Amino acid sequence: MSAQPDDGSSRRERILSAATTLFAERGYDATSTRAIADAVGLNIATVAYHVGGKPDLYRAVMRRTHLAQRDVVVAALERLNACGPSAEETRAALLGFVDSYLSFCLSRPEVGALWIRRWLSEGADVAEIETEFAGPLVAEVATAVRAVLDRAGIGARVDVEMLTFTIVWTAHSFGQAGVVDPEGRRVGPTDLAVLDRFRRNLHAVVTGVLDSGG
Repeated sequence: MSAQPDDGSSRRERILSAATTLFAERGYDATSTRAIADAVGLNIATVAYHVGGKPDLYRAVMRRTHLAQRDVVVAALERLNACGPSAEETRAALLGFVDSYLSFCLSRPEVGALWIRRWLSEGADVAEIETEFAGPLVAEVATAVRAVLDRAGIGARVDVEMLTFTIVWTAHSFGQAGVVDPEGRRVGPTDLAVLDRFRRNLHAVVTGVLDSGG
């Protein structure tokens, strides 16, 4: 069987995949273009030809990460919007949205790693990431959630934008770090009992905010 040709699109995909892994594991500042080139067996000039310099690579990685994240979020928002108009149905649908996002975070840990490093000012010189990606998506979620809450007549005083950030921060942090048990051991989301506790607690936070009115 003949090998698949290493055309431009497959090379670009290999470069972006390696860059995603290295940016997630080491951070933007500690990852060189040479390290990415070495990871895919190419020289720096070839990497630059297909993707550009390091800032271009980072933008492409974060754009691809954002699009994967947005696909999940938009689908979850569509299900949320389709829920019945009662308060009970709306609460249940909102928790379903939370579960969908948590499942995405746990299935794509590199996404959480990239964003957490970003929150710690990694790649600060590439400033448009928040403007183009994070900000508009949070606003889209907040607008959609506010609409279904208003339709159900609940959570009139809830700061939906801050609730959205709370869900994002908590889900990504748990996916990356898990919790520390009484013996000082770090236990991650692969421990199903811990995952169940975390999910129930996150649900309680969300419903608590709704029931308190913000």
